[in-house]
Amino acid sequence: MIEVRHLTRIFRTYKKRPGFLGGVRGLFKRDFEEIAAARDVSFDIAEGEFVGFLGPNGAGKTTTLKMLSGLIFPTSGTARVAGFDPVRRESAYRRIFALVLGQKNQLWWDLPAIESFHLLRHIYGIPAAGHKSTLDELVALLGVGHKLNVMVRELSLGERMKMELIAALLHRPRVLFLDEPTIGLDVVSQRAVRQFLRDYNRRHNVTILLTSHYMSDIQELCERVIVINKGEKIHDGSLDLLEARSGPRHKIVKFLPRPGAFPENWTSRHGRASRDEDGHVNLRVPATDIVAVSQEILSAGSVVDITIEDVPLEDVIADLFTSRA
Repeated sequence: MIEVRHLTRIFRTYKKRPGFLGGVRGLFKRDFEEIAAARDVSFDIAEGEFVGFLGPNGAGKTTTLKMLSGLIFPTSGTARVAGFDPVRRESAYRRIFALVLGQKNQLWWDLPAIESFHLLRHIYGIPAAGHKSTLDELVALLGVGHKLNVMVRELSLGERMKMELIAALLHRPRVLFLDEPTIGLDVVSQRAVRQFLRDYNRRHNVTILLTSHYMSDIQELCERVIVINKGEKIHDGSLDLLEARSGPRHKIVKFLPRPGAFPENWTSRHGRASRDEDGHVNLRVPATDIVAVSQEILSAGSVVDITIEDVPLEDVIADLFTSRA
């Protein structure tokens, strides 16, 4: 469904020298800096796949999505989406994909959402019967029927994002690009959006490429992840393979000592200890040392409780970025 080959986008920016004289010199001679937002990125995504697209701020995720959407042109390389070349911006292509930017709005703020939905029906030329059935399905899945006649500006952030998803899916796109769709949402709204996207992907076999800084989004929705850093692809595969790339598997051992049982500067032979504000002590240790670490803690002093957790995926990815710096 999506074929990307050596996609590169170079931005050329003017570097102004400081001060008044620097501004005057810039009138006659300008210094420019070239920044690669995406560099030689290649990947394939099959129809119906739900793929996570990860990277730190400025890595080139949004730039790549915009190139696939035809909003900006690549400096070099090619892309095909459902057989279309995004660069040509054909009307037929615009009817088979949708782009949702979590920090941008496509709905009219001073109108109820339902008015925007009716306008989009005419923009896309959707038959009235098909529009109604699609709208009814999306409204039911997202549970926002009682908010359709409320002005968009008066909706909560979570409600607005649900309306944005409805607007993006009214024309039944085959490909959906999602850029931070859960940003700023509370836990309940994040869960609702994730559940909707999971169900919609399974019902309609829509190909979805998702960027998010919430690792719970990626872990719950995506079996495959593509990671880019400084414009370059550094990983393409399953989450398990991504964790394996960080080296030997680690665990977080967390325990709450009884008052006075452990000195403030207590350390373990197996890893550095840190304390939370609530008094818990945390150790990040190799998974193979879990038994030895537990025995060391219990023999060192009395504890109220002790838990063992996986290292958060955020930390695994951060370590991967650091190793590529």
